[in-house]
Amino acid sequence: MTSHTQAELEARFALAKIMAAEAGAKALAYFNARERLVIETKADPHDVVSIADREVEDLIRQKIAAAFPQDAILGEEHGLSAGVSGFTWVVDPIDGTSPFVNGMPTWCVSIAVLAGEEIAIGVIHVPCNDELYAAAQGLGATLNGRPLKLGSDRTVRNAVTGIGANSHVAPAALAGIVERLLDAGGNFIRNGSGALMLAYVAAGRLVGYYEPYMHAWDCMAGYCLVKEAGGWHHPFPVQGEALTKGSPVLAAAEGAVDDLRAIAGL
Repeated sequence: MTSHTQAELEARFALAKIMAAEAGAKALAYFNARERLVIETKADPHDVVSIADREVEDLIRQKIAAAFPQDAILGEEHGLSAGVSGFTWVVDPIDGTSPFVNGMPTWCVSIAVLAGEEIAIGVIHVPCNDELYAAAQGLGATLNGRPLKLGSDRTVRNAVTGIGANSHVAPAALAGIVERLLDAGGNFIRNGSGALMLAYVAAGRLVGYYEPYMHAWDCMAGYCLVKEAGGWHHPFPVQGEALTKGSPVLAAAEGAVDDLRAIAGL
């Protein structure tokens, strides 16, 4: 793990789990009173944000700054703040804001940590289901403390694949992805949260997840979970400014990797 010590990793892992639970509780309180939320749209009318997103990210940032003031932080709502420790926190305070504001339970808090250029920690909290997915480099992945381990027997033909899309993806391109998956004998779902669907891959609920364009805050925690559960993921560029840009995201259990890479063209 580059030049960072195991103790440094485990201290941040412990904080990530505590923060995810606290941030999830704060987000859930907003969710339960969402009729009072002021909703704003970004460039894409389907891409929405609320005060809940900002205040949950503020909570996470404050706790990181208090515990590890030399760490960098990249968050969806407030961008990248510099650090000198070599650790970078990558945070999506509410992934699945559209389901969140529309009263659906498929949203989550996503917290990851990069150690240098390696994805070292991934924690995803799903408040509506009281689920905490947690993984750290070399320590495995768990769901509410239960170890997650993927096998190789499930494929696109005997399991379900998650598919994601947004305004960066042309409708025809998305249609082609779905067509190729169906032609391969597969089936798919989309629940509005890429981070949550990556967690589902780690848990074996989905055999894979593909989205042609995602940001680091959407996928880093899920990538760590999938890797530590024994799955595979497509590399995400993390060097310099590349970390703040979008990239194709693909993660899968071993038995689906080749089919999904062909379907995605990766």
